[in-house]
Amino acid sequence: MRRRRFDLRTTTWFFVLLALLLSLGGLIARTAAQAAQRRPVWAVILLLLASAAVIAGHRGRRRWSARRALRRATEALEAAAETAADALREPAVAAAPVEVAEPPVATATATATATATATATAPAPGATYAEETLLLDAAVVPQVMDYAVLDPEEFERAIAELCVRDGCTDVEVVGGAGDLGADVLAVAPSGHRLVVQCKRYGEGNRVGSQDLQRFGGTCFTVHEADIAVLVTTADFTAPALEYAEQCGIVCVDAEALTAWHLGTGPCPWDTPYDG
Repeated sequence: MRRRRFDLRTTTWFFVLLALLLSLGGLIARTAAQAAQRRPVWAVILLLLASAAVIAGHRGRRRWSARRALRRATEALEAAAETAADALREPAVAAAPVEVAEPPVATATATATATATATATAPAPGATYAEETLLLDAAVVPQVMDYAVLDPEEFERAIAELCVRDGCTDVEVVGGAGDLGADVLAVAPSGHRLVVQCKRYGEGNRVGSQDLQRFGGTCFTVHEADIAVLVTTADFTAPALEYAEQCGIVCVDAEALTAWHLGTGPCPWDTPYDG
């Protein structure tokens, strides 16, 4: 007799079906027992009819064997378990082609996108590059920033970030009590030591000559600046500008700061100074 190959899933389904059959048999037996208690006469009649039917069904056939019947029931359960196990395997097999088919679709889409992009960006024969240059310039120009709405500490950090953006190294924000006029220290791209004082003034206020004199008294002698810069969100008085020109201090007012931020004006260390 051929021995069956052991299959864990089939065996599991076999015992599940067997448990269901046993539960169903127990439920039927329990129902019959309750019915026999309520109506014993009918229970006896049904039992006699069932016995007669069994005897009539096996008359003229081979002798009934409980062992053979059990074997047939077991084989039927095994067949049902194998059918259920095969049904569970089918979805996994059917899903495999879908996964394999996805990458070519994605590749084709990416290729089509790349081709469309290349076609859209390629200039027409004989066309000038003026329009393309304008688009690129618009993409890289930063948005206008209102430095006047920042508090003093935020203003100092914003100026330090501009220095970093435009190539300065060793940038430090040192403003605060006892800073002796220096808010930002850095090394310019040219290698010169840069000392910056930040004056965040509101509308209607201007940086006066006294502010320049205090900064001029420490920026070169104390901080050893090669380039001294005073940046403000406002404007400078005429005496302040005159003093700054005499001492070689670079003055950056609100208009010049906006130009520096947008990249349309020079950086403070590129402004002519005496040094």
